[in-house]
Amino acid sequence: MSAPTYLHPGYVLGVDLGGTKLSAGIADSSGMILAERRTPTSAGGIDVVEQIARLAEELCADIGATSDQILATGIGAAGVPDSEGNHLSQAPNLSALSNVSLGPALSERLKHPVVLENDVNISALGELHYGVGRGHSDFVFVSVGTGIGMGIIADGRLVRGSSGAAGEIGYLPMGTDALAPENHVRGPLEEVVAGDRLDARYFAASGRRLTTPEIFALATKGDAAAIEALDTESRWLAAALVAVNAVLDPEIFVIGGGIGGRKELLPFIRTWLQRHGSSLNIYTSELGQRAPLAGALQLALQAGGTASTVPVRVGASWPDTTQKGQAR
Repeated sequence: MSAPTYLHPGYVLGVDLGGTKLSAGIADSSGMILAERRTPTSAGGIDVVEQIARLAEELCADIGATSDQILATGIGAAGVPDSEGNHLSQAPNLSALSNVSLGPALSERLKHPVVLENDVNISALGELHYGVGRGHSDFVFVSVGTGIGMGIIADGRLVRGSSGAAGEIGYLPMGTDALAPENHVRGPLEEVVAGDRLDARYFAASGRRLTTPEIFALATKGDAAAIEALDTESRWLAAALVAVNAVLDPEIFVIGGGIGGRKELLPFIRTWLQRHGSSLNIYTSELGQRAPLAGALQLALQAGGTASTVPVRVGASWPDTTQKGQAR
C-alpha cells in the first residue's frame, strides 16, 4: 500500500496530553515521524501551554527545523473538547485547564493552527493511519485501562457525534445496576471493567493487592483468582463488543489501553464471544501507548492543509524507531 501524497512542504507536531505525562512528536509532510520527546505533565496541567511550547522548540532543534516551518499541531487529550475545539470538559486529571481556552492559547503561543481531540478518538486515527486499521474503512478502537472508551471510524472518517461524545461506551447499561445513581458517574459498564475494579476483584478473591500487570502475570501461571478476575473483565467486554457490533457492524475491533492492549486478554474475550454465538474480528493494538501520538500527527497534517484528497484510511507506516529526540 502506498503512502499518501502531500501538497506543501513543512512539519507538523502531535501531542498526547495525559494527566501524568506529555508526549510530543514531529513529522514531515509525508507523515514520517522524525523525533519524539516526553516529559511529566505539570500538576493539573497548569503549565501545559508553556510545556508544549518548550517541547515544540526542542523537537525543531532535534531535526534542524525552525518554528515557522511548523504548519499545525494536533493534540489528543484525556477529555472531551467543545464544538469549537477550545475547551476540555470531563478531564478530571487536567483540572487546571477547566477554565482555559487551550486551543486559542496554544495557537497564539505557537503561531500556527492547533486542533484538540479526545485521546481515544485520536488513538483511533492513529490505528487508521499507522496501525491495525490500515486497509479498513470501518472499525472501532476500544481503549480499556483506567476507564473504557471507544473511537469510531466509519467510511474512513472519525465519528464524533453531535456533542463530541460518540463512543462513551462506559455508559452502556450492563455490568452493574444501570438504575443505581452511584453508577451514573463513570457509567455502569465502566464500573465493572475499569482498572481499579479489576484490581479490586483480585483483592476480594485473594486478599492481596496487586497491580494490573502482576495480575496478568499470575493468570499466565495458572493463579485461580487472577484467572477469575480476568474472566469477569472479559465477560463484560465481550458483551459490550456484541452490543457495539449490533449497532455499527465494524469490519474489525481494535483493543488497546493498559488492560485491553494486553494480548493475554484476547482468549478470554473470544471465549465469551463464543458463548454469545458471535465471532468478531478482534485485534490488539499494534501501536500501544503511541496510538494517541500517531493520531495527533495525522490530525495536524489535516489541520495544516497538507493532506491530499487521498482517502484518509491510507497512510504511511509507523517507523520502528525515531531518528532523533528519543524519550527521556
